[in-house]
Amino acid sequence: MLLFLSVPQPRPPGARTRAGAARVARWRRLRLQQLRRLRGLLRVLRGRPEAGTGRRGRMALCGQAAGAASLPSELIVHIFSFLPAPDRLRASASCSHWRECLFYPALWPQLRICLRVSPAEQPRLEFLMRKCGWFVRELRVEFAAENYLSGGGPGDGGGADTGTGGEEVEALQLSARWLEVLRTYLELVLCVLVSIRNNRNLQKFSLFGDISVLQQQGSLSNTYLSKVDPDGKKIKQIQQLFEEILSNSRQLKWLSCGFMLEIVTPTSLSSLSNAVASTMEHLSLLDNNIPGNSTLITAVELERFVNLHSLALDFCDFTAEMARVLTDSNHVPLQRLSLLVHSVSIMHKSLDNMPNDEHWKALSRKSTNLRVYIMAFDIKSEDMLKILKPSIPLERIHFDSYITCVSGAIVDLISRQYDKFLTHFILMNDVIDTSGFPDLSDNRNEDPLVLLAWRCTKLSLLAIHGYTVWAHNLIAIARLRGSDLKVLEVTEESIDFDQGELADQDVDPVHNLIEQVSLGLGQPWHAVMDIESLSVFTEPNRHFYREMQSFSEDI
Repeated sequence: MLLFLSVPQPRPPGARTRAGAARVARWRRLRLQQLRRLRGLLRVLRGRPEAGTGRRGRMALCGQAAGAASLPSELIVHIFSFLPAPDRLRASASCSHWRECLFYPALWPQLRICLRVSPAEQPRLEFLMRKCGWFVRELRVEFAAENYLSGGGPGDGGGADTGTGGEEVEALQLSARWLEVLRTYLELVLCVLVSIRNNRNLQKFSLFGDISVLQQQGSLSNTYLSKVDPDGKKIKQIQQLFEEILSNSRQLKWLSCGFMLEIVTPTSLSSLSNAVASTMEHLSLLDNNIPGNSTLITAVELERFVNLHSLALDFCDFTAEMARVLTDSNHVPLQRLSLLVHSVSIMHKSLDNMPNDEHWKALSRKSTNLRVYIMAFDIKSEDMLKILKPSIPLERIHFDSYITCVSGAIVDLISRQYDKFLTHFILMNDVIDTSGFPDLSDNRNEDPLVLLAWRCTKLSLLAIHGYTVWAHNLIAIARLRGSDLKVLEVTEESIDFDQGELADQDVDPVHNLIEQVSLGLGQPWHAVMDIESLSVFTEPNRHFYREMQSFSEDI
């Protein structure tokens, strides 16, 4: 997926004097002439009938090649700047001179690329990066791994149960697919990094690697990475290229790297010059695959980043000493902080060094506009109770569980402590048995989700799957928050009805629920019928990374 951005349009000169007014009039006449010529060219490009004739043109810059090819490059680039991406590509097919102008730097101020980890993507990526990598100012790349765990396709070993022998064959095929996706992933990463190694214009650089499917069974590097890259040369080359990009950068303001396998090391940031580090506005380093007690950034390193407006880190890496550094007078106030709490990190790293409530109070006093976004992957309730300090200005929280469910006590604590800040609350539970979801309201007079909607007056997004939500409580939530609750996503299988509602023969409980919730919200509403359509459920890493980016930009 590519986003093409046009160059800014010229503005008329000032008209404070009579001479200035004359210049404005001349400028407008010239501009009108340019637009008329442009419309004529567009008619020709699109093969539309020309004014006063019944004929239809032939995509005929080819038919009028002499005129099209003789246009100066500056004018062609100017024409391209008016065109949307598809028309720009069609226009470039007219002749070689127009194709040469297609990748003019002013036409590509930013590139946003989403790549499937597939060998078919490599030649396309190489072409695009060869053309644009040396000058692009903003580059965002996402690697989207296909679901190599799924079977059933032709030739993939799916089908009927073939016993122990069949299981062994399927395991070998699955292993081969994992090795292939990892090998391709490394090649694509190398392609991106090689193309921008000497780009001194780079201002925003963002990388996301969706390889979580390979990490579900523990440490990836000890199993598959050693087979794909036995001597570690490719990983070492990738790490060196990343450090070279940082050392060559002169204008970098935004650096974001999420779930990129072993690309960022604890020494990577030392490659940034002090001049660049002191002007960085956003830093995001998210990687729960770092072994042992290693961290991607230390408090000492953070001291150089005095101009940070937003920061995203693994929660275990955000220490009390870091909070102290951010409260120093030479640092600008931090406005956005995103923290990833992962069960894998907590297994290998201690929570003893995390900020206490006094640290959060000091940070909030220094940064009055600070807002925090927390993503918790499969975290036990006792650990969450340690993490959720009262003075955290928590605006968004996202729970994603596979084994450990969130308790009603945690939801109740969040609604009491963060009622002034909370806007987004996401509760996802990927359970295999859908017949009995946990009920947060068990043994409670009031449902914790209803209390959350009552107390958190700024709540604008609520998404739930894998927990029982009673229909009457869902109606209460809609009525409490009304039209301020912009997004209410609850999966159909999570909704349950009281026996009294089901026994009433005169009212269809499902229809009544839809009607009452829609009335409460002031807009049409229905339950989520297909959980696979929710990216927050199917791709939690990617959802968090994208939300973190927009959260950090929304300052």
